[in-house]
Amino acid sequence: MNPQTTWSFFIDHRDEIVGATLDHLTLVIIAMLIAIFIGVPLGMFIVQRPALRAIALGAASIFQTIPSLALFGFLIPIPFIGGIGKRTAIVALVLYALLPILRNTYVGLTGIDPAVLEAAEAMGMTRAQILFRVRFPLALAVILAGIRTATIITIGVATIAAAIGAGGLGTFIFRGVALVSDSLILAGAIPAALLALLADFLLGLLERKLKVS
Repeated sequence: MNPQTTWSFFIDHRDEIVGATLDHLTLVIIAMLIAIFIGVPLGMFIVQRPALRAIALGAASIFQTIPSLALFGFLIPIPFIGGIGKRTAIVALVLYALLPILRNTYVGLTGIDPAVLEAAEAMGMTRAQILFRVRFPLALAVILAGIRTATIITIGVATIAAAIGAGGLGTFIFRGVALVSDSLILAGAIPAALLALLADFLLGLLERKLKVS
């Protein structure tokens, strides 16, 4: 591999790489917003419901064990959510992101010091008030840690989305593998890695800030 050749490829195809990076980022952001919208409320809901907790965490764990390419393939024939393109990719990414968000939400909400909860009960707070006014603010840093993990996972798995025509940085990787081109592979791998590092850094800063406060 010639570094100069690779650098020249990046320069010559910079517009295409930027466009693929934006497509990749769009997939990740949409999937993460949906996963947070589902995972956090569900995590709050299962705190006092052991039976539902086992089902929800078990289902989310199963999705994590399915190989990413297989999951994309399983979703294609499903009506409404399947097919070729971005919609199926977003559904798959949401399923992969759910477990860290759901698990950390539950762990954060149930890991509160019992003395704090007893004080809240002594003040006459209802279960709902304790959940939203005490548990949730104290668990926010742990929940954010789950979102941070899910985001990094989603950025990586989103490269597989190109296999079903959803675009993103995976298009370069698949083309590079097919053509045995290091430059093409790196054109997809390097921006994806940089996105993951940037997301990890920014969410890590926010997580530490919440822990301190």
